Amino acid sequence: MIPDLWYPVAISGDVTDKKPKGIRRLGEEIVLWRDIDGKVVCQGARCPHKGAWLGDGRMKGNAIECPYHGFLFNPEGKCTLTPAMGRDARIPGSLKVPVYPVREKHGLIWVWWGDDRPESELPEIIAPREIKENDRVYDTISWNKPVHYTRYIESVQEFYHVTYVHRDHWLNWLDFMFLYGTKKKFGLDGKENYLKATMIHNHHVETDDDGMTFRYSFDHGEEDNPERSIHYVITFSFPCMVHVETEAFATTSWFSPIDEENTEHIFRVYEFPQLKPILRHEKLRRAMSTLQCYLEKFVQDPQDFKIMAQQEPRISGGGVNKFIPVDEMNAKFIKTRARLLREARERREGTPAAVDTSDGMVGELDMATDEARIGQPSTAAETKGRTSARSNGRTRNGASSGRNGGSPRTGGAQGNGHVAGNGNGSDSGPAAPESEEVRNWSEDRAAARS
Repeated sequence: MIPDLWYPVAISGDVTDKKPKGIRRLGEEIVLWRDIDGKVVCQGARCPHKGAWLGDGRMKGNAIECPYHGFLFNPEGKCTLTPAMGRDARIPGSLKVPVYPVREKHGLIWVWWGDDRPESELPEIIAPREIKENDRVYDTISWNKPVHYTRYIESVQEFYHVTYVHRDHWLNWLDFMFLYGTKKKFGLDGKENYLKATMIHNHHVETDDDGMTFRYSFDHGEEDNPERSIHYVITFSFPCMVHVETEAFATTSWFSPIDEENTEHIFRVYEFPQLKPILRHEKLRRAMSTLQCYLEKFVQDPQDFKIMAQQEPRISGGGVNKFIPVDEMNAKFIKTRARLLREARERREGTPAAVDTSDGMVGELDMATDEARIGQPSTAAETKGRTSARSNGRTRNGASSGRNGGSPRTGGAQGNGHVAGNGNGSDSGPAAPESEEVRNWSEDRAAARS
């Protein structure tokens, strides 16, 4: 299960009226195409006749043609022609493909994944001001990696890993020179300063009024010389957007779930403000953004992926790892996502949503603690925090046991991985189970429609 939200599934320019685009997203095969008015259509990608892949089909007027027997399906999913039966044949009503709510905004194509409701009742696509008010030139590309989207998001929500992960490739010298080098030494002292940048200073998280967008402000630099730091503002919006901005650059990533094992990374780089007075032609500035996109795809991202591919468990969640205070953005994401999952499950099961009064911060998640003090908190506040975390773990796991067969592993997934006895740093309970939350996405979708 995933939260009921709009998910970006493709770059707008990748879907044309010339050929359908078949993809796998959110655990299900879908096909995207444009009707004669240029509007995007999103449908199930399997022909109901004999299961052919409609992504290999053709465009015929205002319909998509199955490549196997030429059946035509209109934007509403209805079959309008079965050539083997002739033009005047009565077509069975069951010959139709599912149609998904779709919108095109911010240069991306978004699909609604959640409970069925009228178009007028669907929420707006969540987009912070960093996206809505951004008029800079940019380029966007995408690629996929065999990693769960929660781990991908987690890796970009903090930057104190960069000193250790991105130090070896020769092209990383560009970052060393331009981000960490000094003019006095022509940037040649960049790597030396880069390796000293191990500490996060002045970190702070703020939440937008909608409760779905967080901003993490911090300085990344030397422990003994805090003034020699780079200031970051990282903005996260549900379900899967991370915007990173410094004085030198700005990027946006959308991590669209393909299935339980894979994620589509849609990556955007904006023009460098420093180059605008020099490169007056927009195409040149866009070309620089394109170059940076490919550097991320072929240099930086593979370095991150090498780490993510080895992380356990595959899916991040409450109770599976030990946070430290500078992980407050990660903690906010994990806690809010757990709440959204719970609310989606309650809507689908018809049970009333519980009132959530927590602030979503680190205190109610697993924190690394001094083992000598486990079970011996020095203050009443600490006792209350640990008791609350353990209680939350039991409640979430118990409440989820009736869904998807009620297995312990599935229950842990729906409780976002939090197990009883493992709250707020306690090692007294069993290790958190590996989640299988995405396995039943399609079944959940079908249940929501029934």
